[in-house]
Amino acid sequence: MSQTRSVWPSPAKLNLFLYITGQRENGYHDLQTLFQFLDYGDTLSITPNETGKITLSPDIEGVPVESNLVYRAAMALKNNASETLGAHIHINKVLPMGGGLGGGSSNAATTLVALNHLWNTCYSTDELAEMGLALGADVPVFVRGVTAFAEGVGELLQPAYAEEKWYIVAKPDVSIETAKIFGHSHLTRNTPKRSLNALLAGNYENDCEKIVRELFPEVDKAISWLLEYAPSRLTGTGACVFAEFENEAAARSTLNKLPDWLSGFVARGVNTSPLVTTLNAQTQ
Repeated sequence: MSQTRSVWPSPAKLNLFLYITGQRENGYHDLQTLFQFLDYGDTLSITPNETGKITLSPDIEGVPVESNLVYRAAMALKNNASETLGAHIHINKVLPMGGGLGGGSSNAATTLVALNHLWNTCYSTDELAEMGLALGADVPVFVRGVTAFAEGVGELLQPAYAEEKWYIVAKPDVSIETAKIFGHSHLTRNTPKRSLNALLAGNYENDCEKIVRELFPEVDKAISWLLEYAPSRLTGTGACVFAEFENEAAARSTLNKLPDWLSGFVARGVNTSPLVTTLNAQTQ
């Protein structure tokens, strides 16, 4: 078989809005959120081989290979398909951990989609999304690769359209555990459910933002700074915050003013994931 290396994007996502509409008896939260991808993210370089093994590089300090979502995704596909082939996967990580940009989930989705193509295991998008759900609630949206409105605990997805704006994504020097925010006693859990059309027509907000800003002064300070320049809010449960702009020049101009206590980048929101674009190019 060919042992050619191919490079696959693993894009970031933003939650353009996030509302928590209830909590279930099992502790999970019902939500309504709009996922949009960015034309920016990690990349996975994948070389299929005949060893039957999955190997990763580089090592991530404190994360055993067996716990890495890339390894778990590759093994899930391999075991489901009774696949005898292997692969070496090199992860070029640029997305911050604990930033609310979905980096780990995106890595898992890219692994599933890319290896399904490279190994010719022929699973449908629906089947890959189902495998992904066992790895994490956000993995299916990355597998499907289109802007999506999510309900339930995030597993009920329908394609949606969002304006493809330009964003500054900034990260204060903190990492936030999702469980800490969702477990907080003061978190809003009773936002009324609304139709997608009503949500798209309203002001976009994030129910987690108030708690995160109270617990993490660095995030509060970051949002306050960005609000001087453009509409800004938290993505997911943080720690990254984003500001939206109508054009790239305005975003880059503001990025140049970013204080030294914030790291950040400029990216465009896209309704079709770079992963889907790459897959389509590979299959033509």
